[in-house]
Amino acid sequence: MWTIAIVDDDRQALGGMSRLIPWEQLGARLALEAMDGEEGLRLIEASQPDIVITDIYMPVMNGLDMIEQLRKQQYTGKIIILSGYSDFDYARKALRLQVDDYLPKPASLATIREVLQRVIRELAERRALENRERELQNQLMEYEPYLEREWVKSVLIGGTSSPLTDPTRMLERLGWKNAQFMMLALEIKRQGRMEGISVRDWHLFRFAVGNTVEELAGQEGLRSYFLELHSHHMALLLYKPLSWPTEAFRSEVLSLAGRIISSVHRFLNVKLHIGAGLRKDNWLAISDSTEEAFQALAERREPDVALPCVYVYNEGGCRRSAPRNVRPVRFFQEMADAVRTFDEPRALLALDDFFRKDGSAAQLQPDELTAIGTQLFAILSFTLYESGIRLDDELPLTELTKELGQLEDAQQWNAWVAEKVNRICSRYTPNENLKHKETVDYIIQYIHEHYAENIHLQDVADQVYISKNYLSTLFRQFTGETFGDYLTRVRMEKAKSMVLEKKLLIAEIAERVGYRNVPYFTTLFKKHTGRSPTEFHKA
Repeated sequence: MWTIAIVDDDRQALGGMSRLIPWEQLGARLALEAMDGEEGLRLIEASQPDIVITDIYMPVMNGLDMIEQLRKQQYTGKIIILSGYSDFDYARKALRLQVDDYLPKPASLATIREVLQRVIRELAERRALENRERELQNQLMEYEPYLEREWVKSVLIGGTSSPLTDPTRMLERLGWKNAQFMMLALEIKRQGRMEGISVRDWHLFRFAVGNTVEELAGQEGLRSYFLELHSHHMALLLYKPLSWPTEAFRSEVLSLAGRIISSVHRFLNVKLHIGAGLRKDNWLAISDSTEEAFQALAERREPDVALPCVYVYNEGGCRRSAPRNVRPVRFFQEMADAVRTFDEPRALLALDDFFRKDGSAAQLQPDELTAIGTQLFAILSFTLYESGIRLDDELPLTELTKELGQLEDAQQWNAWVAEKVNRICSRYTPNENLKHKETVDYIIQYIHEHYAENIHLQDVADQVYISKNYLSTLFRQFTGETFGDYLTRVRMEKAKSMVLEKKLLIAEIAERVGYRNVPYFTTLFKKHTGRSPTEFHKA
């Protein structure tokens, strides 16, 4: 319903206007009446009508002065002047004040209806545009965490960032201005407890490791950004202000690396290896630290005496398997993302970029290519395992190793990788099951990011445009358990790490993992761990 205000010092004109306006036909109602500009200004400020119809000559404050004050107050409604005077100076001032129409008194019913219909149509169009802009802004806000992750990922691995993301704004938001950085590359070892686990448990293990890593970084007073890369590889960017002493920062980072390894092993019985890149004092050099960290991790040379399983990159003593401007980490990530969806053209484009973007990869020696090929297919093996596919069934490790050893140059290596990618993508052609798998993967990621909120299957079903019942069936089909059971397991894993930290009350932990009913939380915790939170705390 549109609202209209009428301001005129002639009581008869007020009554006549009220009778002339076809309110019902216009979908409008009378918001207020006033008999001078000062009263009109006060009432309009209070009620903010959509349209103001006003005379010019009025006592106390005339119509033009009232309009001028409204414009100063950012009033955005439509204004129509209805006056018995046709003074040119008044008309010119009205034009300057962006009045929508200037009608002579008396105005006919047809003229009033025509003018009001036009301004209401303009108001409706403006409101529709504002609603679309608001919806777009809301959508951008929803996607902002995703855009941030993708931008950070591109910075960390040296990829191409989205044109939708403003680097200046991101630097401000992340606190990267005037900061120094070091990268830690983490690798989860698939041995012992990790051997033969299900895909759903593998997701849960990665989630638990990520939680532990981020919490430990916060305890050390370091700012951090944690990023999952390809399956068993993760990256942890650590940073502090440039004003912080360089050696102190480096010492804190390496100390944290040692604590991560011991804590993850103690709490999760999972073994990690960590590579550390060199300190950088510019965010544009972060990807160099990433490459150095993974290089140190791949070579595993000379671990720190005080920190076993932490390998620090040494520019003088570390044997690089590639020239400085070759980016295997970015290449590995792009190939993993492509093969995960069996997108052969995308994988071949990544392969082509790796060799032709700067020409450096084409100069690699056979032993360097063998090392990169071995790492690549280990990563692809882990990546496909997450989709329930054992790459060893199609490409046995012994066969790959033998063939890699027979390659003589970069051209042969390129053709060999392209042929293997073709075999993988041809055998495992994308189908409806893959789309469903991607949907379930999205839900798993959503659970891991929103477990503390009051989320329900219906909420997620609405996001992926699938019915609740069908989505429930898909989730159970791919994970072996219900949405609710998986959500509870994620919450309990998070709760376990909080209990072991011994920093929060049980009630606080319950609330932080999505439960306001503490007894119910305690019951679930005991069901999943065999002990109450208090007993678990004392263990």
